Amino acid sequence: MLMVVACVPSINLSLALALHLLTMTVLLGCIADDFTGATDLANTLVRDGMRTVQTIGVPSADTDLPECDALVVALKSRTIPAVEAVAQSLAALEWLLARGVRQVFFKICSTFDSTDAGNIGQVADALLDALGEEIAVVCPAYPANRRTVYQGYLFVGDALLSDSPMRDHPLTPMTDANLIRILGRQSRYPVSLLPWSIVSAGAPATEEALASLAAQGVRHVVADAVRDEDLFTLGAACRKMRLLTGGAGLALGLPENFRRAGLLSDRMDTELPGHVGGSAAVLAGSCSEATRAQVAEMASRHTSVLIDPLAADTATAIANAALSKANGALARGETVLFYSSVEPATVAAIQSRLGLTPSAALVEETFAELAKALVAQGVRRLVVAGGETSGAVVAALGVQALTIGPQIDPGVPWTRVLGPKPLLLALKSGNFGGPDFFSRALAMVQ
Repeated sequence: MLMVVACVPSINLSLALALHLLTMTVLLGCIADDFTGATDLANTLVRDGMRTVQTIGVPSADTDLPECDALVVALKSRTIPAVEAVAQSLAALEWLLARGVRQVFFKICSTFDSTDAGNIGQVADALLDALGEEIAVVCPAYPANRRTVYQGYLFVGDALLSDSPMRDHPLTPMTDANLIRILGRQSRYPVSLLPWSIVSAGAPATEEALASLAAQGVRHVVADAVRDEDLFTLGAACRKMRLLTGGAGLALGLPENFRRAGLLSDRMDTELPGHVGGSAAVLAGSCSEATRAQVAEMASRHTSVLIDPLAADTATAIANAALSKANGALARGETVLFYSSVEPATVAAIQSRLGLTPSAALVEETFAELAKALVAQGVRRLVVAGGETSGAVVAALGVQALTIGPQIDPGVPWTRVLGPKPLLLALKSGNFGGPDFFSRALAMVQ
């Protein structure tokens, strides 16, 4: 196991972390650039038989976690400056290597959320360097959620990414669908394409093509994938790689690699242990088209409160006003929806008044205050929509780690907070789920 450290010269392990090399080896170590993406990946791994624990941020060296096959470190690094994202990701890598992981997975969004300033490319570069790897596959495809890559272009359903609602994302507007161009603007290394004509030919042909590209000096390979079979092919072809970058779909084929090697047992139950009482609430911060439809469906049948960042000067004042409107329903044990999910034009108007970063921070802080108050009042089942919102909520609640339960929709499971107080969380990417997602999620844990 000391050889794992020796092949990573730019990672300096502390003595406390090095002592972890004497513990059980974890097969797969994952670094996710947001919290809902981390849960999405953990859900994929659990459904194919990997005992998976998700941590919130990089745990301390002495954090006690359950025995597991995969560790997913959830960072809130997707929209922060690249230099900060790199530092956080390398800290996560150091912690994972101390657990003896055999392979590292850098989890990004299936819609490649980023800007020309970063930071997918910068983090991927840093992880490649730290691991001493020549090449890594990059693939955000997730056919189950209608994300596919063909000729290096990312499609959302039948539309190019740049023609999808992601073009109006308030923080990471995606106006280019060509992943090679996007990644090339962020990375300092050569980026090339692994076309579907090769991927569809199977794992041996794919592995041979990757070796050829590595010999040419290519460091990042954007891989086409239009079917789940393509993701299984990529997983098999990358079984010897130390690093992969992609959406949760790219992880579909990884558990079977470990199973074939005799390192992974059969599939397991994903039921959440124990009973959790208390009431429920939904916190919807995403302004995606999917979440807006979910909000409309739930608001037609439940008490709902709009979070208006223009209503007061502080997050505490906005949260208190929202809670006062919902006090009656909460006292009766009813489920309440709190939402800031509005149309792009309304978002633009708010941003023009408050500024892009201040308005986003104010909304996140408001949901953080709401989550703390709701849990204090006895809410024990929370559905949270939006990656940034989920990050703010779990940070405010002091969540350190989660176990993964049953799937609600592709990419979204229920989770249970590890700790003395029972609390269930469903952390949903803004773009995921059908119109009745909130209702179905809560019906699973009544």
